[in-house]
Amino acid sequence: MEKEQLIAEMKKIVGEDNVLHSKEALYAYSYDATPGHLYMPDVVVSPGNVQEVSAIMKFANEHKIPVYPRGSGTNLSAGTAPLKGGIVLLMLRFNKILDLDLENLIAEVEVGVVVQDINDYVAPHGLIYPPDPGTVKTASLGGTICENSGGLRGLKYGITKNYVQGLEVVLANGDIIHTGGKNVKDVSGYDMTKLFTGSEGTLGIVTKAYLKLVPKPEASASMVAVFNTLEDAGNAVSDIIAAKIIPATMEILDNASIRTVEDFMHVGLPVDTAAILLLEVDGHPVIVADEKEKVMEVLKRNNAAEVTLAKSAEHKEQLWTARRMALPCLAKLRPTTFVEDATVPRSKLTDFLKIVTKAAKDYNVTIGTFGHAGDGNVHFCVVRGNRDEQTWTTELHQNLEKLYAKAHELGGLISGEHGLGTSKRVFFFTQTAEPNIKLMNAIKKAFDPTGILNPEISYSRS
Repeated sequence: MEKEQLIAEMKKIVGEDNVLHSKEALYAYSYDATPGHLYMPDVVVSPGNVQEVSAIMKFANEHKIPVYPRGSGTNLSAGTAPLKGGIVLLMLRFNKILDLDLENLIAEVEVGVVVQDINDYVAPHGLIYPPDPGTVKTASLGGTICENSGGLRGLKYGITKNYVQGLEVVLANGDIIHTGGKNVKDVSGYDMTKLFTGSEGTLGIVTKAYLKLVPKPEASASMVAVFNTLEDAGNAVSDIIAAKIIPATMEILDNASIRTVEDFMHVGLPVDTAAILLLEVDGHPVIVADEKEKVMEVLKRNNAAEVTLAKSAEHKEQLWTARRMALPCLAKLRPTTFVEDATVPRSKLTDFLKIVTKAAKDYNVTIGTFGHAGDGNVHFCVVRGNRDEQTWTTELHQNLEKLYAKAHELGGLISGEHGLGTSKRVFFFTQTAEPNIKLMNAIKKAFDPTGILNPEISYSRS
């Protein structure tokens, strides 16, 4: 189909003001937060209701036009980069919190709402929506559902799939379906809600969600522990869990991350130490007081050089802001910083941290490592060096291939929360059994026979 005809048809569905097609607009939506992936779409379309999404999908399906659902574009695996052109379906007009059901503790929310805005909305009622990605203040709900995002509170509270109870979804052929709902228990057939959660826009366009909320903890205590070796920091993580303590948050930053964050934020982080752990326990005040003391004992037993409690709400916010700023601070070192993630069993965290440190030395690059230590999810940021483009690309791929292979040897996976996207496709096939790949292909074809939904995220080796 000619681009002009496609643009005209889209304007008929959503109105002229909601169709972007200038070179500048197309370029703005040709990439997401993942470096090295830039592909020009044919048009950017912003539907305002589910009927418009349905009409767009019917047209795209009939004419076999690729469709890429997009929220805030903060994902880190090139999951919204329009590799094969077509339609970028911008969902940010779906920006309403439709209902707050305090009897059932359920929020009905459209997918363009920013996650932090959900928490701000329910906070006066003493509630929280626990999924807490690092980009919580910018990430849209739909993106976090499609990526099954975790975040800083994942250790104790779980991840997105634990809080999505129902969805409204538009399928590739334009059909509108509803899954789940306000019922706490549902074993009526396959769990379609869980299937769409984490599907990266390959099975349908999520437009609305029913979200489970939980009471805000009565009390909390935050602390930062300083370690002179990565081994001690990693062992402390394992020992805290072994002591049957599940912190609300347990995050790690290595020396490269500490130095970069401190240089940018000046919050008093110790720049000459190997690693720090940021921890928080929460719950009933009596339990918090008990767990705080037990955690501090474990930290000191694992050679923590210093353990400091947050002195105030402001100090606590400063510490967690420093953690959330690890990626932006590392990214400022060079125009190009590749943010990867892998997940390993908690007991293997120390081993993997040492592997990443060695890789940085072997390839003579800066790799800042931070992440969700409590659930073994490590983010390693590879800062581009002064190599030419071809040399850098080759070395980066070799480095990542080695790191993902090592994670796999430790019983880990190539991603804990960033997803497959475009950037990890090649590594996925080296670590996934053929029967699993065939099954994923069958599911994809059942939902999207013409292959128009986010076609770059394919489970085909071709």
